[in-house]
Amino acid sequence: MRLGFLLGEIGNGLRRNVSMVVSVVLVTMISMYLLGMGLLAQRQVDTMKDYWYDRVQVSIFLCVDKSLYPNCAGAATTPAQRDALKAQLEQMKPPVKEVFYETQGEAYQRFKDQFRNSPLGEQATERAFADSFRVSLTDASKFDVIASSFQGAPGVGKVQDQKQLLDKFFTFMNVVSWGAIALAVLMVLCATLLMATTIRQTAFSRRRETGIMRLVGASNSTIQLPFIMETVVAAVVGAGLAMALLYATVRYGVSGYLSTALIDTAFIGVPDVVAIAPWVIGGVVGLAILTSGFTLRRYLRV
Repeated sequence: MRLGFLLGEIGNGLRRNVSMVVSVVLVTMISMYLLGMGLLAQRQVDTMKDYWYDRVQVSIFLCVDKSLYPNCAGAATTPAQRDALKAQLEQMKPPVKEVFYETQGEAYQRFKDQFRNSPLGEQATERAFADSFRVSLTDASKFDVIASSFQGAPGVGKVQDQKQLLDKFFTFMNVVSWGAIALAVLMVLCATLLMATTIRQTAFSRRRETGIMRLVGASNSTIQLPFIMETVVAAVVGAGLAMALLYATVRYGVSGYLSTALIDTAFIGVPDVVAIAPWVIGGVVGLAILTSGFTLRRYLRV
C-alpha cells in the first residue's frame, strides 16, 4: 500500500467523522488522565514511604503526675529514672541514631502550632502531654528492639512507633490510588466501546467504497488499515492531551504549589510523568489496534 494513499484515506476518514473522532479523543483523554493520576498516586505513596520511613521515630513517653498509663501507677518519672533511660538509649547506638528529649511544655506548644487552625488546638491542655524521648533509628524495622527494651521499664508510660501510624496513612492512600485506577478502568471500557461504535458506523457509512475496493482486488489489510489508523490517531491525540494535563498537574500543582507549601514532605515530579507516559501511550495504541481489528473482523464484511 502506498503511503500517500494511506494518509489520504486517513485524512478523509477523520474529516468525515469529526464529531465521533472528537468523542474518542475526549473519552480517551479523560480515561488516560484518571489512569495516570492513579499510577502517579501509587508512585507518590512509594516516594513518601521512602522519605518518611527514613525519618521515622520511636517515642518513649514518660510518666507524669496522675498518669493513666498502668506502668506509671499515677506517679511521675523521677530525674534518676529519666537519666537512666537516656543513658540506656545512648548505649544502644546503633540501631539508635539520635535521641531528642522533649518536655511536656514543648510537646504542648508543638501541638498548638500544628493545630493552630483547628478546634483541637484550642481544646488541648498541657496536662494531656508528657515528657518524651524521640528516638531516631538507623533502620525503621528495628522498632521491636527499642520496644522490648523500654516497654514496662521504670518511668516509661508508653512506647509508640510512628511507623505504625504511617502504615495506616499509607494504607488509606493506597486505597485511594487503587480507587482512581478502578475508575480509570471503567473509563477505558467506555473508550473501548466508543471506539468500537465509531468504527462500526464508519465502516457502515463507507460500505460502498469498501465494496468497490474489494471488486478491484484490494486486500483485506488495504481496506482495513485506514480504519485502524484513524482510531489509533484519535486515541493517541487523546492520550497526548492526557499526558499534557498530567504534566501541568504535577509541574504546577504538585512541584509548584505543594512542594513549597509542604517543604517537609517528598513529592513526585515531572520525571515520574515522563516515566509512565510511554506505558500509557503504548497501552492506548495497543487498545485501539485490538479494538479496531476485532470490530472490523465482525462488522466489515469484505
